[in-house]
Amino acid sequence: MGISPTAKRYEDYALVLDFLPYGRPSAGRGRHASMPIAQLIGEAFFTLLEAEVKKGFTLSPHERIYVGKDGRDKISRIMGRIGYRELTASAKAELESVVEELVRGQEGRFVGFFNEAQAITPRMHALELLPGIGKKTMWQIINEREKTPFKSFKDIQDRAGIPDPARLIAKRIVEELSGESKYRIFVRAD
Repeated sequence: MGISPTAKRYEDYALVLDFLPYGRPSAGRGRHASMPIAQLIGEAFFTLLEAEVKKGFTLSPHERIYVGKDGRDKISRIMGRIGYRELTASAKAELESVVEELVRGQEGRFVGFFNEAQAITPRMHALELLPGIGKKTMWQIINEREKTPFKSFKDIQDRAGIPDPARLIAKRIVEELSGESKYRIFVRAD
């Protein structure tokens, strides 16, 4: 029995994109104006989140923190999901490198994508959605994976001639988060 596609999925861990020790400048006056907040990206589903940080804590970009339901040490509450447009300029500047770090940390998951990706329409293959992958490279990947499944990013690089598979996936995830793409293969649409 698997997870239903409509079931809520929550992040347990996230990486910090930006820390605002005095909250958002546009928050106005009142309780929330000086509340420290962090903009985060979830480790499992690439969910963009905004969270209230407990007093006395300072967070740094790329820091991995626990955001699950119980026992948070640095986060007092998750304020909610946010969209790409709500990210600060600093968070947007960190986004691609943080996503690339997440992709490299989950190499098996993304190597699996190269091994299992299928056509999404009669004329479009999921592999072609990666930046810089055209028909020729797509067929190189498919032919190589039919011989032997890929085992690592280095294996993909060596056999399919892709300079940096992790970076391509990270760029694709950022495209999906920013809403620049019609198709979503890594980020859930909500």
